[in-house]
Amino acid sequence: MHCYSYHHHFSQLSEQLRINLPHTKNTDPNTQHLLPTMQETTERGARGPKSQFQQGHQVPVQHQKKPGLQSELENPKPVSAKLPAEDSGYQTYKAAGKLTDKKALITGGDSGIGRAVAILFAMEGASSLITYLPEEETDAKETQRRVQELGQTCHIWATDLRGKENCRKTVDAALEKLGGIDILVNNAGTQNMIDYINDLEEDQWESTFDTNINSVFYLSKYTIPYLKSGSTIINCASVNAYIGRPDLLDYTSTKGALVAFTRGLSNQQVGKGIRVNCVCPGPIWTPLIPATMTSEALDQFSGTPMGRPGQPSEVATCFVFLASQDSSFISGQSLHPNGGVVVNG
Repeated sequence: MHCYSYHHHFSQLSEQLRINLPHTKNTDPNTQHLLPTMQETTERGARGPKSQFQQGHQVPVQHQKKPGLQSELENPKPVSAKLPAEDSGYQTYKAAGKLTDKKALITGGDSGIGRAVAILFAMEGASSLITYLPEEETDAKETQRRVQELGQTCHIWATDLRGKENCRKTVDAALEKLGGIDILVNNAGTQNMIDYINDLEEDQWESTFDTNINSVFYLSKYTIPYLKSGSTIINCASVNAYIGRPDLLDYTSTKGALVAFTRGLSNQQVGKGIRVNCVCPGPIWTPLIPATMTSEALDQFSGTPMGRPGQPSEVATCFVFLASQDSSFISGQSLHPNGGVVVNG
């Protein structure tokens, strides 16, 4: 089935299931600073219920230049550190010291899923070095600020990962600034919508592979010699590896390769005590979406069985789980925070 008709079906379903439930409130002065920012919860410019976790929530149709900036998104912005309460309002993520004193290298940590991972890792006690493109520095500094407010260290590292030397320098920087690496999060990625293979330029195909899969190979290759038993590598793939989305052919191909890479590398490293896993999210509200998708695709972005798009915080919990000892007997696997879009992964 074509993706657009598929999403249209679930858009109709979400309309039928639409509800409007109140927010939860936090009156504890000790945790007020962890409440979502006004930008994350304000409904101005969006459609549907007020909470972004409620069925029927739709993202505001908007567009940006690539790579997209979270700071320039219309409100409500992606949720980084809150999770849905039972009434679909907001509640504070409950940390439990699962990553105390761990050191994480997180690519694409400036916004979206990468920012949420850095923040939740910090709440669990981990320091980090995040990579970003130079034009994303505003977002990177905001991630750094939020991590530091939690009492953890966050180094920011501007680089283009399309090239093995930049990947090598990134690993060297993380080792120097953090004093080691316990967790490698390969999250950086890019996409471009092209309907037909004949319109897909060879340069775009190669560039997408350089960003989405070749960088993962190089970063993993250069990091593994420094990983100790108990360390983890977590790759960010996509629901599209399982859907086979036709208008994201190069992106979909890289994400399928990433799932296979995860399985192979896990089988290679698990005997050394290094676990390798994958997260396959989607659709998730991040700056990459309005920077790369058409108005039609954005209008249908809420079309999931759950009746809404996911938020970065809902994906970041998967990364916390896979980075911690809670997943000590899990390797070579993929987690699927996708709102029920794919149920046979």
